[in-house]
Amino acid sequence: MLNFIVRRLIQIPVVMLVLSLMIVGITQLLTPEQRAAPYIRSEQQAARLEQIIEQRGLRDPFPVQYGRWLSSTLQGDLGYSKASSQDVVATIKERLPRTLELTIVTAIPILLLSVWLGTLSALHKDKLIDQVLRVLVVLGYSLPSFVVGILLLAVFYAYLGWLPGAGQVSVLNTFALGDLQRYTGLLTLDAALNGRWDIAWDALRHLILPATTLLIVLSASIIKVMRNNMLEALTSDYVRTARAKGLSSRVVNNKHARRNALLSIVTLGGFLIIGLLSGSLITETIFAYPGVGQWVVQAAVGVDLAAVLGFAMLTAVIVVVVSTVVDILYGVIDPRVRFD
Repeated sequence: MLNFIVRRLIQIPVVMLVLSLMIVGITQLLTPEQRAAPYIRSEQQAARLEQIIEQRGLRDPFPVQYGRWLSSTLQGDLGYSKASSQDVVATIKERLPRTLELTIVTAIPILLLSVWLGTLSALHKDKLIDQVLRVLVVLGYSLPSFVVGILLLAVFYAYLGWLPGAGQVSVLNTFALGDLQRYTGLLTLDAALNGRWDIAWDALRHLILPATTLLIVLSASIIKVMRNNMLEALTSDYVRTARAKGLSSRVVNNKHARRNALLSIVTLGGFLIIGLLSGSLITETIFAYPGVGQWVVQAAVGVDLAAVLGFAMLTAVIVVVVSTVVDILYGVIDPRVRFD
């Protein structure tokens, strides 16, 4: 098992190096003038465009440019973001906790609800509830997140007025945020730890619509996989043996069938985090939620290359780390994987 973990950990820097080469290499498709645009912060600097290109070495060979970028990145310098008017690292530190909060609030209900509905669908195969759930899964696959988000806004914000439609907190509470002592960076939790339950509730209400949007779109695949795995487990030899021993249906379904059906959900659960981060780009933009996703969309529109590169590398790190953790967990759960 130790060798299995060591092999996975050794792969991380190699994969990150290859990904960084690909990510930085793609930027070479832009002209030096386009890549120099993020460094222009005033009209006076715009007049010195060619000088900025020379200073930044944007016409140098790719290996030289990549080495310079890698050296700066390893020192914690990802450049300046025009979209946020501050350094990329500072922007990520400020906005990432907000996106993580949305991810946590969304991921837990998705996993719990998807496992339950997938199991329910399998246990009632071809009955009415199974047919309804299968239709809902198809709708979840078919509807883009921006369509779901706009529909939820139209119903619960514009028509019913039950939930807020934008931001992280209401305008009145924004003035109190500066007085909060930050412990975790997660606003709902920090507000509760400060005894400001009004801000915690306000922040939670602002999370409901974007979290529901992501839940509807991303839970469909997990429900489908869970249903298929559960159906396969229910027809397996060990389940038939358990029934022959006289065990109750509840014990057979929960202890024997569902436990084995959950194996692949470990993998899907890991990549759910990745899906939530990528889905946050559209969702945060629709709901004007001030996370990393909204910032990157603004940066992409303004060809803010430093911000886009910073987000790409952040996403790459998360993908590689999550994939490694999933591989290790799967090896712990299923010993057969360790010998592949």
